[in-house]
Amino acid sequence: MNAIDAPITQLETLTMKAYELGLMYAPRLVLSILTLLIGLWIISGITKLVKASMVRSKVDPTLVPFMGSLVSWLLKLLLFISVASMVGVATTSFVAVLGAAGLAVGLALQGSLANFAGGVLIMVFKPYKVGDLIEAQGHLGVVKEVQIFNTILLSPQSKRIIIPNGATSNGSVVNYTVEGKIRVDLTIGVSYLADIEQTKAVLMDVLVNNDKVMKTPEPFIGVSEMADSSVNFAVRPHCLPEHYWAVYFEVNEAMKKALDKNDIAIPFPQRDVHLIQA
Repeated sequence: MNAIDAPITQLETLTMKAYELGLMYAPRLVLSILTLLIGLWIISGITKLVKASMVRSKVDPTLVPFMGSLVSWLLKLLLFISVASMVGVATTSFVAVLGAAGLAVGLALQGSLANFAGGVLIMVFKPYKVGDLIEAQGHLGVVKEVQIFNTILLSPQSKRIIIPNGATSNGSVVNYTVEGKIRVDLTIGVSYLADIEQTKAVLMDVLVNNDKVMKTPEPFIGVSEMADSSVNFAVRPHCLPEHYWAVYFEVNEAMKKALDKNDIAIPFPQRDVHLIQA
């Protein structure tokens, strides 16, 4: 064998080894890829089936997306372990590596784990559920979904708000729906020349004739402030949470019309100026 034939022989040897490895691992690789794709498709179907069965069983709507996400993640983890073992990765070694990686990831993702724990607390103690109008972390909106890590709100401006469950479970939450009623706070100012009893009667008549205003508890109207230019009345009707903005705007408009009809003035800011001539 001369010096020129040596590299050729080495190349042939490497080629043969690559060919042998290809014959050995190619079927496994193809099979593992097919298993992964089919497995993901099956997991998607199982997740949808779990959600549908929970809906048919009339489970709390808040729990449906949470459990769906949890089932999906657990099944995907098992699928990835199975696919790795099919490729040739030792399952015990893989689990050990996964455990070590999980510890490292857990330390790096403490916030995400806190959000997961917060989601579990929300499921257990139910400070709010899907459909509730809440205020949390400075945001107001209707709860659309409670996921593993986040709570999804829809604001009155139709904005999608995503709040981490950890912050929600550890912070203050105002639930406007749970009591079944909400108070609308209005302030109506009239002239100092207006008769107080007549004004209260006119304002109360507006509330009584609005079908969205609750009869119980009864609406309250009282003088709240002697302001610079007006006598301010606190108007406090109750309504269903979903009728809040309708009552707010309807009552404001109706009270303006009723005050005008009864010649009760709503004053502009004014000042008395005294001129002293030397």
